[in-house]
Amino acid sequence: MPPVTREDPYASYNFQIIVTNVSDDGVAVSGAFTEMSGLELEIPPIEYRNGSEDITVRKIPGLKKFTNLTFKRGITGHVGFWNWVVEALNGKVRRASGSIVLLDENRQEAMRWNFDRGWPTKYTGPTLSATKNEIAMETLVLAVEKLEIDV
Repeated sequence: MPPVTREDPYASYNFQIIVTNVSDDGVAVSGAFTEMSGLELEIPPIEYRNGSEDITVRKIPGLKKFTNLTFKRGITGHVGFWNWVVEALNGKVRRASGSIVLLDENRQEAMRWNFDRGWPTKYTGPTLSATKNEIAMETLVLAVEKLEIDV
């Protein structure tokens, strides 16, 4: 039986972030983020030419590169991720694995991107202004060493 395909693409607003091993007890921390970016990987080519060959350049695969993952959310007072950043600032970089889960219209898992050996590289706090009517947003950037897709 062939796999079922959808006529309509999934909406980008239904997703969930799960990060494991962030807390001391190793419990998964799930975050309610409003935006996520960085699901990218690259295998840059290495150009090479033997001196005895024609003037054609060969291209061989180089090292795998995974882009940093960026998460944005409204500040809620949850300090699990902040404590993880503080540990890294104090020289104790705790690497974690996690998932970005795309959900369908019924909030059921449709696709999953798993990352491994992630750690916080940047935190940006909110821009505060008494003249604006906006949510106070924070940004967390994770460096990752591996990214896989699970369908």
